[in-house]
Amino acid sequence: MRSSRRPRWLSSTALIFYGLILGVVLGALFPAESHPVAYETFRFLSKAFISLIKMLIVPLIFSTIVVGIGKTGDVRAVGRMGWKALVYFEVASTIALALGLAIAHIVRPGDGLKLPPSGESLVQPKTFVETLLHLFPSNVIDAMAKQDILQVVVFATLIGVAAAHVKGKAGPFLTLMDSVVAVMFQLTDYVMALTPLGVLGAMAGAVSHHGLKVLGSYAKLVGSLYGALILFTLIVLIPALLIARAPIRQFFQKIREPFLLAFSTASSEAALPRALEKMVEYGVPKSVAGFVIPAGYSFNLDGSTLYISLAALTIAQAAGIRMSLETELLMMLTFLLTSKGVAGVPRASLVIIAAGCAAFNLPGEAGVAMILAVDELMDMARTSINVMGNCVASVVVARWEGVLGEPLVVQDESAPAAEVAARP
Repeated sequence: MRSSRRPRWLSSTALIFYGLILGVVLGALFPAESHPVAYETFRFLSKAFISLIKMLIVPLIFSTIVVGIGKTGDVRAVGRMGWKALVYFEVASTIALALGLAIAHIVRPGDGLKLPPSGESLVQPKTFVETLLHLFPSNVIDAMAKQDILQVVVFATLIGVAAAHVKGKAGPFLTLMDSVVAVMFQLTDYVMALTPLGVLGAMAGAVSHHGLKVLGSYAKLVGSLYGALILFTLIVLIPALLIARAPIRQFFQKIREPFLLAFSTASSEAALPRALEKMVEYGVPKSVAGFVIPAGYSFNLDGSTLYISLAALTIAQAAGIRMSLETELLMMLTFLLTSKGVAGVPRASLVIIAAGCAAFNLPGEAGVAMILAVDELMDMARTSINVMGNCVASVVVARWEGVLGEPLVVQDESAPAAEVAARP
């Protein structure tokens, strides 16, 4: 336990919030066009911080999964955990798609928007078969270098299963990996001390580049997405926690830091190390958190999935195209299948939207160009819900497996790394 408690106004969450507000103010005062040096400074702060975060991801995920699975010795539990996670992922994703579709019909955010003549060229998403093949890394070092989270999860899971099978002989190896986990959690604390600067740079850069006036003509679309994501939290995520008999207040206390981090940087990867650490503090075993949360980056992007359906219908409305209910449902099924395994693709949601719209004779690339002006603002919201959704998934799976523990009570918001790493 720490001997003294930091004042609430100087807590890590408060400092992130200050950085968020200051970033908006500085971005508005120093627009990119007239103050290029200030804009580049903002971008440097943001990109340098995210680079430090990405440095942690592969060793943290790999060591956490290997230790979690290797120490349990129960290989069948890995299979159970995997299919339970997939069941939850598919249910949550389907509800997110349906909610986005419903909000698009009720609010009609595409009315009044005009499609530009052309859009940017986007790479094609993987087919379902290609996504399945992508699960198996042919070159583990290459997968780690590219930070392909899904392939790293699969490899680490296989290593953990192998370590569980050889039992006693794997002792020195698991001890080493256990030490790596402790060191990585401590390193995460060091990097997270820079979070307010990274948040300031990300927010200032976004506002400096896009300005606040861009919200005017797109207010209906942006408001629809934010409202839909709040509604999704109220009707899906919170009830899921209630069903799992998980302490809701403590859950939101634990995730507020990774949530704000994801919102301000619009990067799920930036929030991943802290989300893992906070869920372990909350009582989710490292074996569950280390498996479910990274896997969710490919299979459980609730915010992005909702956004895809909302944006596709918005494009149809802006183009004046009426679609039958059967066509809309078929398009949603297509999105449900093609949205898996694209987390590593730049602007993954836009890729899926463009490809899906083209398949159903909608102006996909032109529609992407239309929403591109406010995509960063919407990306902030959907990314934060992605992170929250995956944290909820880890809690649900842990309760389903009967291994959810009690939240770790500490004197400060950030638990000492040693206490977190010592959790099973």
